[in-house]
Amino acid sequence: MFNTIISAVELASELANPNWLVIDCRHELADTESGRRAFLEAHIPGARFAHLDEDLSGPIIPGTTGRHPLPCVTVMKQLFGRWGISPTTQVVVYDDKRGAIAARLWWMLRFLGHDAVAVLDGGLASWEKAGLPQNTEVKKMAPVNFVAEAQENWTNDAIAVDQLRVTPGAVVIDSRTPERYRGEVEPIDPVAGHVPGAINMPFADNWTSEGLLKSPEELRTRFAALPGAEQTTFYCGSGVTACHNILAYAHAGLGNARLYPGSWSDWITDEGREISVL
Repeated sequence: MFNTIISAVELASELANPNWLVIDCRHELADTESGRRAFLEAHIPGARFAHLDEDLSGPIIPGTTGRHPLPCVTVMKQLFGRWGISPTTQVVVYDDKRGAIAARLWWMLRFLGHDAVAVLDGGLASWEKAGLPQNTEVKKMAPVNFVAEAQENWTNDAIAVDQLRVTPGAVVIDSRTPERYRGEVEPIDPVAGHVPGAINMPFADNWTSEGLLKSPEELRTRFAALPGAEQTTFYCGSGVTACHNILAYAHAGLGNARLYPGSWSDWITDEGREISVL
C-alpha cells in the first residue's frame, strides 16, 4: 500500500490494475477551468478528474467561510462512492504543481479513513520526464457505498487556533510564501498578514530542486523543531497547500499533524481577530 507518495515508474507498473484509481487534480486559481481543459486534452491513462472548487470544496458562504471550505462528510462520502473507491482501492492523485493541489484530496481521503492514497511524486512533470504515455481514456469504476469514518482531532477551527497560538508547547504554522506571511503582498485575500504567533514554513520547501519530495530524513530535519503531531497545526491561504506540509510531515514519519481547513481566508472573516505583519 502506498500512503504518502509514489513514483511515476511505480504508478506506471500498476496502471492496468483494476483496483487502482488515478485522479487528476490540476487547477489554477486564476483560471479555474484550465485544469479541466488540460485533462480533456491529455492525462495519465485511465485517470479521472477532480475539480478543486466543485469536488474538493464545499459551498462558500461570504463572510463566514474561507475560499475553499471542506465539503461535509456526507458529501465527501457520496463523491468517493461515485468514484468507486472501495476499502481496498489504491488511489493515486496528481497535479502539475508537485502535489500542492493533489495533497488536498490525499488529505480528504485519509481524513475519512482511507489510507491507501498517495501523491504522485513530482506530479505530472515527473510522468512526462519518464517518457510515460498520456491519453484521453477515463477508467470506469462501478459506484460503491464508500465506507467512511471521519478521524477525530485532525482539524482545528479558528477558535481552537486562537487558543493554540498562545498555548505553550503548541505551534501554528503558516504554509504560504514568506512575503505573504510577512504581509508584504497579498494577491488573493482582501487582508494581508498572518495569524499572530504563527511561524512560517512554506510548503514549497518540501521538495528538491528536481521537484520531488525530499527524503524522510531531510523532512525530519526540516520539522525537527516542531512539537508532536497533536500540538502542530498547519494553515495556508484556504486550506489547500497546507495539506502538502501535512503530507511531508507524514512522509517524515512524524504522524498526522492538524489542519486548519479554513486557514487565512477564514481567519480574516472576523474583523475582531488579531492579525500580524512583519
